[in-house]
Amino acid sequence: MKKFDPIAYKKMVKSYQDEDKPTDWFDSIYTDAEGDYREVFWADLEPNPYLLKWLKKCIFKHTGRKAIVIGCGVGDDAEALSEAGYEVTAFDISPEAIRLCKNRYSDTTVNYLIADLFDYPPQWAESFDLVYECNTIQVLPGKYRIQARDAMVSLLAPQGYILVSCRSRLKGEQEDDIPLPLDKEEIDGFIRCGLSEESFVAYDDTQEPPVPHFFASYKK
Repeated sequence: MKKFDPIAYKKMVKSYQDEDKPTDWFDSIYTDAEGDYREVFWADLEPNPYLLKWLKKCIFKHTGRKAIVIGCGVGDDAEALSEAGYEVTAFDISPEAIRLCKNRYSDTTVNYLIADLFDYPPQWAESFDLVYECNTIQVLPGKYRIQARDAMVSLLAPQGYILVSCRSRLKGEQEDDIPLPLDKEEIDGFIRCGLSEESFVAYDDTQEPPVPHFFASYKK
């Protein structure tokens, strides 16, 4: 495996962004793991605890509903949604990420697919009761952040929910960071898209030093 170098990583991402190829680098992160999902540097290897809390607090049953996971990585959150009762589609633009998921969960009921959020299959439009987005928007630059948000919203069925988990920042700060956290005005874009905010949490994670995050749910 290649040892993760945060400086080299940021330079690499920036070089692709400068060439207007904002997603072409994703597969290299998973390829560098050389078949071992535990070596993907950004993988927590457990479901998002705020996702689990949301699933537990919901007043409606999850069984029989359809969920889609954006940029599923190595699959922890997709599997958690499946265990909760959802019929789950989980996709990533990285072929190697999907291979890792299928090898890791050989008996899964999750439908793991290679797909592009900016060019997803037309039959997905307005088809999902739950859309789950974790840390995808924050790794995209400029206009692609808005396009990604709009594409995610377009996947929602009537009365559907979207869950958004991301790093956060104060407006005007960290503007050159990679990944670039979302500020409150940016995440409020889901409201400007016509969704209603059902819950919103701002918290610091358990890293040293702690990293601020948002976890929000919106309903169509």
